[in-house]
Amino acid sequence: MTLLDTLARFELKADARRYYLGYLWWVLEPMLYVAVFYLVFDKLLDNRQPDFLVFLAVGKLTFIWFSKSVNQAGMSLVQNRGLIAQIDLPKHLFPMAILHEGLYRQLAVFLFLVGFLALAGFTPTALWWWLVPLAMIQYVLIIGCSLLAALLVCVRRDFQLFIQLGTVFLLFMSGVFWDVSSISDPDLAYWLQVLNPLVVLLDSYRQILLWSQVPNVSALLWVCVESAVLLATALYLYRRLHYWLASRAITQ
Repeated sequence: MTLLDTLARFELKADARRYYLGYLWWVLEPMLYVAVFYLVFDKLLDNRQPDFLVFLAVGKLTFIWFSKSVNQAGMSLVQNRGLIAQIDLPKHLFPMAILHEGLYRQLAVFLFLVGFLALAGFTPTALWWWLVPLAMIQYVLIIGCSLLAALLVCVRRDFQLFIQLGTVFLLFMSGVFWDVSSISDPDLAYWLQVLNPLVVLLDSYRQILLWSQVPNVSALLWVCVESAVLLATALYLYRRLHYWLASRAITQ
């Protein structure tokens, strides 16, 4: 854990030195994403969703944590093939270092989001403590998906393109721009939540932050099961394919 944290902090400092605005990009980049999508959906397409800016901010700022983590971690084994060739380290360490770095960034984003919502008139309540277990569930999901993504890219480099396309698909299928409760077909809404855990997570964030409601506990428990299965599968494969992953990453 100490090595993991050291690698993450080192990369954070190195990344901050690359840009003039440094650590400000942690918050500025997701803010710009929200601004662009708000301009398109609210101003150009005349979206009628009440408080659409805060609705969008909650969805996008939590979704981007997932999408950036999975995309960046997917290349972690291939990008570190030089180190993998020299030192026999647990292979999951490399994607986990990227995810740990992303966790630090997301903590800053969450602080910004809470402040933004408070300025927009959404007063913090005791229900906001639900954000802690909710973020933990999302992080487990991110770890499971990211480890599997890195493994797939080791199998074939082409999988990185599929992963990038997949996160774009999920951007529109996870409720970033729409409310799952507004779907008129109950069967469609049900299967969206069963098959896509991000739909449940994003809706839960909004229930807590915007509508002062307790999230759907049974739906969150199902997300926990899905996330745990993904993580357990990934860790099992990393243990079984330890040396194969090393040789495959080097030859990519």
